[in-house]
Amino acid sequence: MSGRDLRTFITTHRTSDIDNLVVRMKNGLFSQKYKPVDYKQLHALTEEKRKASANIQLKVKRVEQVSKINKEQMLLKQHHQIWWQEHKRLSENRHKVEAEMQTFLDEGSLECEFLLDMWDLAHKLSKERDTYQTDTVDPIWQLREDLKYRLSEMQCYSSQKSCMEYEFLPIKVLEQVDFVKEQQKTILELLNQEKLALEQELEDCKGKVLIYSFEEKTGLFHKVPIQLLALECPYPDLKSSILNEFHKFADEYWSKLQEIDQQLKVISRNVGWSEDDHWVYQTVINQYPSDLQSRRTLYLDMLQRHLPHKSRHDLVAHEKAWDQYHFARNQHKALILNWAQARKTFLLKAVMTIAEACAAHETEVMLANNRRKQQEICADLKGKVLQWRAHQEETARLEAAIAARRKEKEDEKEKIQKEKEMIQRAEEKEKVRIYWAEKQRKWQEMEEKDLQRLAELKKLMIEQANKDKERVKFRQELLEKRLMERKELSLQEAHEKEERERRLEALRQQVAIVAEIDPARMMADTVASKAKMGIGTEEEEEGVLQRPLFTLHTYNEQQIISDPRVRVELALREAGLHKTLYAKEILPKIPPLKLPRRDMESTVFKM
Repeated sequence: MSGRDLRTFITTHRTSDIDNLVVRMKNGLFSQKYKPVDYKQLHALTEEKRKASANIQLKVKRVEQVSKINKEQMLLKQHHQIWWQEHKRLSENRHKVEAEMQTFLDEGSLECEFLLDMWDLAHKLSKERDTYQTDTVDPIWQLREDLKYRLSEMQCYSSQKSCMEYEFLPIKVLEQVDFVKEQQKTILELLNQEKLALEQELEDCKGKVLIYSFEEKTGLFHKVPIQLLALECPYPDLKSSILNEFHKFADEYWSKLQEIDQQLKVISRNVGWSEDDHWVYQTVINQYPSDLQSRRTLYLDMLQRHLPHKSRHDLVAHEKAWDQYHFARNQHKALILNWAQARKTFLLKAVMTIAEACAAHETEVMLANNRRKQQEICADLKGKVLQWRAHQEETARLEAAIAARRKEKEDEKEKIQKEKEMIQRAEEKEKVRIYWAEKQRKWQEMEEKDLQRLAELKKLMIEQANKDKERVKFRQELLEKRLMERKELSLQEAHEKEERERRLEALRQQVAIVAEIDPARMMADTVASKAKMGIGTEEEEEGVLQRPLFTLHTYNEQQIISDPRVRVELALREAGLHKTLYAKEILPKIPPLKLPRRDMESTVFKM
């Protein structure tokens, strides 16, 4: 319902209309005010609306399906691109490592017996690989080419519709294929057993290496450095305290290392995944670089594809445990590095402390020798000091006598100066008294003149106030006269306005339209709405839809879906992320499919 049709739906009900309503209800359908209901037309309208709703729902489902397919294709495209990048990187690393190993073997093969053995082993493995390819791989490729050739011949004969009989026994071919499959299955089982045996051997070697590294780690933490033991210190207590401090320092780091190792064991025990699943998880995670956008979404999707028997909750829990394991491993490495740095710093501080102790010991020996020499020198100087003190006392006595005589002369001069200042001060007081008397006389004359001038000004102000009162009275009378004229004029205009309204009301009464209240007509469809839906027209009877009353200039479905902003918003809405801060930040940054013209850009908010 548009705004212009609102007034047609407004009903006015008054208390005086109750009797009329009662009469209409009594008359019922026989009343001329009501029309019978066309149920066929209503059913047709309902069916048309239902079909339109079904079409809209089908379009929505189709859009959702297309969006889901596009999302899946986009994910597969990203996985494909990342897989090729990882494949390229691994291939380059493989070629590089193989080249380095070949260079190492070529350079040191004549000097080391172990490298000669490695050359012999590589040559033996190469021969075994060639033999395996000749005995196993080449027959399979030969059988594959043979089958392709026979299938092409059969297609050729079938296309030419030849009457010649083509001799081809598919049972023998299937028996040959099954026989080759059985051979390949037996060979693959043998290779798998050899693979498991090699993996077990490598695990045993790995365990031995880890045990050896654990013993080395224990010795690294608790073994006292040779440099510290070889230092010579004149104070045995200082060296023993340094060694005790080193043991205490090492015990603290060792306890921290054991705590981290215990955490690693607990985390690895609580993972609960098989080695194959964990290997798949680790390989997939390493394929995706850390700076990749939406990295977590991509590798979780790939993990769900490779590990369908694991739920997303299991993957997230394993991811959290694996992050904790990596964090503990990083702590372990950092602790080892910190221990090496702290051990080096401690050794430097210990060496410096022992060097300072040796220097202090030498200094004490030198000070003892110097103290003995100084005592001898002090005994010689003591006599000279006593003689110098006697001369100083005599000099001080003579200087005190001279100072006393000089002070008496200065006191006498100061007394004479004070008497002269008293006489001069009395003369200055007399001059000040005469000056103030003259100034008092001048102030009195100025005050008399000011009082006389003030009396004259007050007289002038009284005369001016009387004149102002007369002027105010005249102006007030003039204002009252103007107000009376304006009041008479406004009364006359009001009278004229009332007269004009009375004449207009009489004219309205002459041309007024008297219409009765018709709720059925008010609730019924208008002619325009029926024409818009194609009801009651000649074209409807012929089965041709009527053209719409107005031409709509808008976008179709393909144009709306082609906009990248709509596709991104649909993808975020499907993922339940359309109300997050990420969506609010990324949606304004997506450009439209076609950028607007520069002259259409608004500059209201830029001023």
